[in-house]
Amino acid sequence: MEERWNDWKWQFAHRITTTDQLKQIIPLSQQDQDEINTCLGAFRMAITPYYASLIDPSNPNDPIRKQAVPSILETRVDENDLGDPLGELADSPVPHVVHRYPDRVLLLVTLQCAMYCRHCTRRRAVGEEDKPITEAQLQKAVAYIRSHTEIRDVLISGGDPLTMSTAKLEHIISSLRAIEHVEIIRIGTRVPVVLPMRITQELTDMLRKYHPIWINTHFNHPNELTAESARACAAIVDAGIPLGNQTVLLRGVNDNAETMKRLLLGLVKMRVRPYYLYQCDLSCGIGHFRTRVETGIDIMHQLMGNISGYALPKYVIDAPGGGGKIPVGYDYVVSKDDQEVLLENYHGQRYRYPQPKQ
Repeated sequence: MEERWNDWKWQFAHRITTTDQLKQIIPLSQQDQDEINTCLGAFRMAITPYYASLIDPSNPNDPIRKQAVPSILETRVDENDLGDPLGELADSPVPHVVHRYPDRVLLLVTLQCAMYCRHCTRRRAVGEEDKPITEAQLQKAVAYIRSHTEIRDVLISGGDPLTMSTAKLEHIISSLRAIEHVEIIRIGTRVPVVLPMRITQELTDMLRKYHPIWINTHFNHPNELTAESARACAAIVDAGIPLGNQTVLLRGVNDNAETMKRLLLGLVKMRVRPYYLYQCDLSCGIGHFRTRVETGIDIMHQLMGNISGYALPKYVIDAPGGGGKIPVGYDYVVSKDDQEVLLENYHGQRYRYPQPKQ
């Protein structure tokens, strides 16, 4: 059993996708089952056996469960919900490419994930088909990148690129690496969190050939920081790949300073650099996960000065409609004029900094 458990393909093939499978893992009332089945009409469920093993079956508010198991709240559409909250379709010059920022693009290579997170931003499309884009679609996307010499950075995302075979992923990466003006290739993946067995020697050996490669992953709660995920992250970092983390602020999961502190300190102990803390997007059916913006600002204010600066992510709102990432935070500048700036530190103490004379 241990050999199968550590085989990522076995884990993927045995994902929990139905209520009948799920009730073997956690207690479900008939009402729970009916509600989950209702949710599955709008957005699929897939939970790896590994990630399901992290759920506390006795706790209906378990933070792992909230991220993995459908809730009837997903069927409630808020007046502010959007099908495409980040305006990606408007910034897509060719299918599967989002070109929002001048020097970089997002390349969406698959609609498939190892687990379908209940707070998914791209739930309008992700999970519809368990397959990567076609070769013809890939070549059209690569041709666009090749023809735009201002593009120096390509982020491979989806879905989750690491659900593809190593050979298929290498084909995509090598196609991009052959473009002279593409300096950086990044991969966005939640595999180290939900399917850490995927980080194999075969995979890291392949990635080493195409440096500089960067990877960002997506831990949301300290309960996800397991020995298995630590091994996966270590393998990535030991392959010379800088590893960052993008957390989403989720109501009832990580929306307090103590939980966030444990997560961030646990990440840096695993050599994962906290990169962004995202305000939850306006995707349809995830309003129950969203907090007020003041909550995120307050969490970051409580953390400031109490943990090292390299452990602090940047709190951002990815502006609805395609405005891009906008940093928000506590204002430590109390006042300023031509003579001085009045500053407040994390203790609330105030200090004056004289302005240089013009």
